Amino acid sequence: MNDRIRNVTEDLERVSAEAKQRLGELSAEQLNWKPAPDRWSVAQCIDHLIEAHQRYFPLFRRLANGEVRMTLWERLSPFSGFFGRFLIKSLHPDNQKKMKTTPKAAPSNSDLGDRIITRFLEHQEELSEHLRALPDDLDAENLIVTSPFLNFLTYSVDDTYTILVVHCQRHLGQAIRVTETEGFPGP
Repeated sequence: MNDRIRNVTEDLERVSAEAKQRLGELSAEQLNWKPAPDRWSVAQCIDHLIEAHQRYFPLFRRLANGEVRMTLWERLSPFSGFFGRFLIKSLHPDNQKKMKTTPKAAPSNSDLGDRIITRFLEHQEELSEHLRALPDDLDAENLIVTSPFLNFLTYSVDDTYTILVVHCQRHLGQAIRVTETEGFPGP
């Protein structure tokens, strides 16, 4: 495993540890409580991460098997660097601007129960396993891929790694802020 993958998986493990510590003991009522009708609950923040990041699994399997060849658009798109930087900046936890998610990654509107944190921790481990399975010689900085959400968005595999980490950090922070909102149910 190369250093870049090691750093990314360590970042993902830190998110998992914080999620377990800060959210792991919450009740189903607390996990599903919403600060307002148009805001997400803790469970929805976490479910969104699972829904969004599992969409990268097919790409990671193809990368691990050496089955990825850049399309003409991926090779020629002059916007790949821009899109990667834009997504990283937009999804960074320091950016508190509210963003609309794509329907493909929308969290469930129903009660997600009290297993959502366990599901998230299992999902994070699966994500890390996919990353660790990638070849050490993968040219992640120069290999351009298409977003699993919008087929005109392209960015490097290396930007994908960063997007996954900052996205996790952003929504974990959002979930923690829900627990700090006035009216959050007590234990």
